[in-house]
Amino acid sequence: MLKQWIPAAKPDKEELDKRLDAAQEELLRLQMQIKEHKLPVLVLIEGWGAAGKGSTIGGIIKNIDPRFFKVASMSAPTEEEKRKPFLYRYFVKIPEAGKFEFLDSGWMDEVTKGRLRGELSDKQYAERIESIKRFERQLTDNGYLVLKLFFQIGKKEQKKRLEELEASKDTAWRVGENDWWQNKHYDKCEEVFDKYLTDTNASVAPWYIIDSGDKKWAELQVLETLCSGIHVAMQNESLAVPILQNVFPLVKMPKLSEVELDREISEEEYKKELRHLQKKLNALHYRLYRKKIPVVIAYEGWDAAGKGGNIKRIAGALDPRGYEVHPIASPEPHEKARHYLWRFWTRLPKTGHIAIFDRTWYGRVMVERLEGFCSTNDWQRAYNEINEFEKELSQWGAVIIKFWVQIDKDTQLERFTERQNTPEKQWKITDEDWRNRDKWDQYEDAVNEMLQKTSTEYAPWHILESVDKKYARIKALKIVIEELEKALG
Repeated sequence: MLKQWIPAAKPDKEELDKRLDAAQEELLRLQMQIKEHKLPVLVLIEGWGAAGKGSTIGGIIKNIDPRFFKVASMSAPTEEEKRKPFLYRYFVKIPEAGKFEFLDSGWMDEVTKGRLRGELSDKQYAERIESIKRFERQLTDNGYLVLKLFFQIGKKEQKKRLEELEASKDTAWRVGENDWWQNKHYDKCEEVFDKYLTDTNASVAPWYIIDSGDKKWAELQVLETLCSGIHVAMQNESLAVPILQNVFPLVKMPKLSEVELDREISEEEYKKELRHLQKKLNALHYRLYRKKIPVVIAYEGWDAAGKGGNIKRIAGALDPRGYEVHPIASPEPHEKARHYLWRFWTRLPKTGHIAIFDRTWYGRVMVERLEGFCSTNDWQRAYNEINEFEKELSQWGAVIIKFWVQIDKDTQLERFTERQNTPEKQWKITDEDWRNRDKWDQYEDAVNEMLQKTSTEYAPWHILESVDKKYARIKALKIVIEELEKALG
């Protein structure tokens, strides 16, 4: 893209000043409209060292109410961030609906530096590119405006600016070793930048190359591009998004009605197996930590199916310093204002740690689908988005274990009734549980579809027959141990 790029003609001073005033006023007006339309705007600013990215951001944000924007300077990932998936530190930065987030460098800078330093093989680079394309498409599919700007200057101009910055004590700190390395290896960098821009240029999130030879001219280009993007995004907000075909290998799953629920275990065998399996899992946990393998265990199932007791037996075998259980309820306002996967990205474990989710991202295709909390287009798209999310975790090296805890309708009624009639258990039963029970058949259809469409080879579903809760607990422990042993080799 860079080599074929032809810069637009720079207007004369009078026209430039006139258009700059108009664009600043337009952005001032649009900031209230994006709040009304609940449009989240993510602006990624990449480019050459000394191209003026920071000063341009400063010029843009002075026209926006400070309550409606954040600016993040994305330097090299910290040691803590390196223990999370590649996209983690970017996903957590996405803005709330109706607000701006400006990223001074981001995923392009990280990937191209890795490529230039020889830290990414061809395969790793290709995987990163696919991850980035999925990430950007998921954001735009879910109503985000993703604006990507690359600040372009020539080799001579870059060198001149670096020398000027270094000449002053007040600005010398802004010049780093990487800036001079870029200038010295300008042609090599240009090759890598050009390939990256071409590889990630998509209609839903295109690249805009900014002629950064003049500060005012650069600011005008950014302002006009930003205003235009906001207008288009608001016009398109009611359009349905195409449902993508699944591209991930699936594992065939039975329908819930085909699952035999007469599995049971004696009390004596249960106690013996529980002690043995928990001891084994405890030893595996320390090996996981040593080898820095992250684990995500996801629980879904019918109300009163025994998820809590099942989780308790898994957690009881683990070092409490190395795991966390996340009970997932209805999203908080700040969570609801972002991409629905945001609250799960923010809860991912570090390498060597275990995250256990009591309810998960699958709420999108169950409760949110059936209770009308999202549109039909939203939940139909979610199957592929979830498969992509779990693929990201798998490529990171995570072990993903997903449980559906299965009981029949009569067993649920017995357990509901017992809870209602037992004072110390009444907190476990709510009016919502009874309402959900009235929709059992609809939920069963939704679960069957979920199992068929999201049981991938890298993150398959496991059904726990839980009419006998003790049997389900032992089965879950065995599956966890088996999956961890496979990962540890």
